Amino acid sequence: MRVPVIAGNWKMNPTSASEATSLALAVRDAADGLAGVTAVICPPTIWLSDVQRAVGAGRVHLGAQTMAADERGAFTGETSPLMLRGLAEFVIIGHSERRQYDGETDESVGRKVASAVAHGLRPIAAVGERAEERRSGATSHVIDRQVRAALAGLERLAGTGLVVAYEPVWAIGTGDAASGPDAQAVAVQIRAILAEIDPEAADEIPIQYGGSCTPENAAAYFAQPDIDGALVGGASLKADAFAAILHAAVDAPRHA
Repeated sequence: MRVPVIAGNWKMNPTSASEATSLALAVRDAADGLAGVTAVICPPTIWLSDVQRAVGAGRVHLGAQTMAADERGAFTGETSPLMLRGLAEFVIIGHSERRQYDGETDESVGRKVASAVAHGLRPIAAVGERAEERRSGATSHVIDRQVRAALAGLERLAGTGLVVAYEPVWAIGTGDAASGPDAQAVAVQIRAILAEIDPEAADEIPIQYGGSCTPENAAAYFAQPDIDGALVGGASLKADAFAAILHAAVDAPRHA
């Protein structure tokens, strides 16, 4: 049975270590005692050490919001996978904001996913179409291209710890979330690609939905047979809202 993965992407929030640790502790307390769900928080890289010291080992896992594919070198402002080891278990790769504002390409996302796996990190590979691509009927093409590129550097999927996040760009931060059935349709396509690449592992890989996921709509996604969690943005900055999404995942039907 796939265990749902609920990851909170804090983006460039909060702006102080004390706020970051307070939020992390509130999430830790909310997740305490919850079984059957993997809770992940992804603070800004600068706060990872502080948050790790605050929450310690327990129900809450830590993730980074991005990383470089290279171990070291002249890459100003980047964070190496070697720097993340011991601090983060997960790392978000290919988020649409990184693609839009920081020039990440399908090819660079693939390199980063492969590097994360090689360094013992669990990649959350984000894919999703823009509004104009959706309107033109190109969603399926975009998803196919992005998923295949993200996984191109992996020889196999089994044992990689891979998570795939479907985040339609038009839904991120807009309040215009995809419907449960629409998100499920894309998740079915993603799982079919996974099955083509590694038939034995495809059914084990969690597929998240992201994009204006809230306590009010989370259950509609978790009820879908191929959606196994969420990549949460704004709602992850409120411990009670994030806790409600965790509880919705725990209460959802388990997916084989």
